[in-house]
Amino acid sequence: MEPHELAIAAKYVGAGLAAIGTGAAGIGVGTLFGQFLNGALRNPSAVEGQFGRLIFGFAVTEALGIFALLIAFLLLFAV
Repeated sequence: MEPHELAIAAKYVGAGLAAIGTGAAGIGVGTLFGQFLNGALRNPSAVEGQFGRLIFGFAVTEALGIFALLIAFLLLFAV
């Protein structure tokens, strides 16, 4: 195996590992909304106070997923 072929293989492996972050973001969003719904059903009066935190957590989780996808694309097409 030539060094150039090894570098290409490493690039694809790195991009695949970085893309795992997008799946993890999906799992995080599902967990976030599931736990919010669980808490809202247990204590409906606290929903108004926690909704802002829910949206902030959603935004941060999705941003991390988008950053992971960006890194995967950078490894595939820019390196």
